[in-house]
Amino acid sequence: MTTVTTRTVEYPADGLTMIGHLALPAGVDRRPAVLVGPEGPGLNDFQRRRADTLAELGYVALAFDINGGRWFTDPEEMLAHTTPLLADPDRMRGIGHAALEVLRAEPRTDPDRIAAVGYGTGGAIVLELGRDGVDLRAIGTVNALTTGRPGEAARIRCPVWTGVGSEDPIMPPAQRDAFTAEMQAAGVDWRLVVYGGALHAFHHPPVDQTVLPGVGYHPRHAQRAWRDVVDLLAECLPVTE
Repeated sequence: MTTVTTRTVEYPADGLTMIGHLALPAGVDRRPAVLVGPEGPGLNDFQRRRADTLAELGYVALAFDINGGRWFTDPEEMLAHTTPLLADPDRMRGIGHAALEVLRAEPRTDPDRIAAVGYGTGGAIVLELGRDGVDLRAIGTVNALTTGRPGEAARIRCPVWTGVGSEDPIMPPAQRDAFTAEMQAAGVDWRLVVYGGALHAFHHPPVDQTVLPGVGYHPRHAQRAWRDVVDLLAECLPVTE
């Protein structure tokens, strides 16, 4: 197995001290890099392992923080934090840019070859980086069919892949249609995968907390969505480039 080195990184964003997780592949050469954005409850070991797995594939990977080191176990508390954030594109961009600066500052990172992958709130954040005109090689999101301010999607400079569960009540068909209409009108190279029978957060294993209605794990689709993300990176940001 490829040797992966990990370390915790602290950095300021959104008035908080963020605590991210950086994973480095073996070697000393510069590599393509991936931002990994977590779900609304925050950054936990599952998201950190996503970064580690990407490092095993040869990428520098930063799983970034959105809650100042907190993992929300109470859904109401989580929603009280994330709902205002999701309504404020500039705050989301600030969080994304701060993480991007940390990733670019890593000597192993090739600053011209960076992609961003995000889940839920983290996906909304990486989409806002795209709408802000950041030079990314790819954007991949799961459960993050968020639309932006009018016209700004035209600034997205890379392919966008997104996945959603067919039974996700938080991202219903009307939201899917609004998102794809925004991408199409902006001339973005976009793809949408609908995973049949899956709920919101279908990609995340159960955790010891009270979950919201409409949220549930779907192991088979979780594996498929991860393969789709890896395929997106292989296409747009190959390690061997």
